[in-house]
Amino acid sequence: MSSERPWLAHYPQGVPAQIDVEEFPSVVSVLENAIENYRDRPAFSNFGKQLTYADIDRLSAQFAAYLLGELKLKKGDRVAIMMPNCLQYPIATFGVLRAGLTVVNTNPMYTPRELKHQLEDSGAKVIFVLDNFGKTVQDVVAGTDVKVIATGLGDMIGGLKGPIMNFVLKYVKKMVPDYDIPGAVRFHDTLTLGQMHKLPEIEIAPGDIAFLQYTGGTTGVAKGAMLTHRNLVANMQQAAAWVGANAKLGEEIIITALPLYHIFALTANGLVFMKFGGLNHMITNPRDMPAFVKELKNTPFTAITGVNTLFNGLLNTPGFSEVDFSKLHLTLGGGMAVQRSVAERWKQVTGITLIEAYGLTETSPAACINPMDLPEYNGAIGLPISSTDACVKDEEGRILAMGEVGELCIKGPQVMKGYWQKPEETAKVIDEDGWLHTGDMAKMDEKGFFYIVDRKKDMILVSGFNVYPNEIEDVIAMMPGVLEVAAVGVPDDKSGEAVKVVIVKKDPALTAEEVKAHARANLTGYKHPKFVEFRKELPKTNVGKILRRELRDAPPTGH
Repeated sequence: MSSERPWLAHYPQGVPAQIDVEEFPSVVSVLENAIENYRDRPAFSNFGKQLTYADIDRLSAQFAAYLLGELKLKKGDRVAIMMPNCLQYPIATFGVLRAGLTVVNTNPMYTPRELKHQLEDSGAKVIFVLDNFGKTVQDVVAGTDVKVIATGLGDMIGGLKGPIMNFVLKYVKKMVPDYDIPGAVRFHDTLTLGQMHKLPEIEIAPGDIAFLQYTGGTTGVAKGAMLTHRNLVANMQQAAAWVGANAKLGEEIIITALPLYHIFALTANGLVFMKFGGLNHMITNPRDMPAFVKELKNTPFTAITGVNTLFNGLLNTPGFSEVDFSKLHLTLGGGMAVQRSVAERWKQVTGITLIEAYGLTETSPAACINPMDLPEYNGAIGLPISSTDACVKDEEGRILAMGEVGELCIKGPQVMKGYWQKPEETAKVIDEDGWLHTGDMAKMDEKGFFYIVDRKKDMILVSGFNVYPNEIEDVIAMMPGVLEVAAVGVPDDKSGEAVKVVIVKKDPALTAEEVKAHARANLTGYKHPKFVEFRKELPKTNVGKILRRELRDAPPTGH
């Protein structure tokens, strides 16, 4: 089947079967190329402030020079970045990469427990954090050698607006808790200090690790997917070949509402649109839907990426149908399944088909995308993109025939190098023939379109984020009043799936509210159980393994 590649016959016009992986040796060369071609064009905007490609060039070079000259970091050292979408993010990310270092993307909503694991596992030497999340960092870096760089949300906005924004966030909205980290350096100071050092010529090889992108595992412990410069450049080339047919160079404005620390936005918005000289219009808090819609009304955007929950949220926000969609030509949905009802409403309101794509952190992320000229939503995850092979395998590793359901496997230059310092985990997902086993059950039709049928793993997908039952269970089981616990995903209109925990009590007085409060203290928002159910016993196999499927299929009770 993989040798036939039926999908090639159904590629959109102009999309090549293979892409040129060698055109750019690194992510940095993609940036340099964009700077050369689009120097004076805007690259990123946020809260009304724009940075041009020349600004990104200058500021990221200063930050890179600071990391190497002042902090004396060595090639390959890891730097964690913990912030939502704001202008500091691209400056820091490109600065870290230009210095020959590795970015560790860190979810700003992490609890101290989650952050501690990631910093220890990655061996990060530095963490760059937005003040709003400084308290979490303070609790974790105490007693370690991790250096801290901090910034306020308004720091890059400039004028009077920036300081006012910082004041309002801290003293009016109370969104910035007090924290004190001895030795922490302010971001502006790093740029000033960076100017005193010349940025040396750094040799970056295609196989060097650009990002350690953390993703949960079936073990429940987050693992760092090693994404090399080659992986990211390949995926950028693949996606650009796919979506670029009708891209207008230097004129694209893409709405970046998904966080750039999420691999989907990082590649699709950050890199692909940078290649086209586009402008990334960053939304810092997409959860504030009325403000988001207001921003859309003031921005002549041409493209938007998102997850199903985001599109659904926009469609259900008053005023969205009055947005001017006349320039919009690309809507790309990924990260979780796009629901047919949402896709159909999107087409109705915007006039543009919501194109579904499929990918994983481990594939940098895109693996399959639907043709851009799709007249309407088709329920498929699309065709394998250029230079990508896909097949469906059974439990014994045999490739199955068309229409048969098995595990979706992917092969291509975008497949990660492996999991950071976890060779045995890597061997579980990448077989000896180089196929990445996705854990998703799928089938292929005669044209080479793939359809996801079910998930092999018990992973729960909440608004595009992976949630692993083992981790939830470990945290809930820490409670003295809990005898046994199982976590499962249940269908949810808003987030696709929600977390439900089923508990056998040790302490009869234990309440659902206590369970939820404990989860809030130890787990980031999207992992919180929405439903808590108490039972006398949990269904198990004869070996004592909890039957999660039985619990999943039971109707949700006990809010």
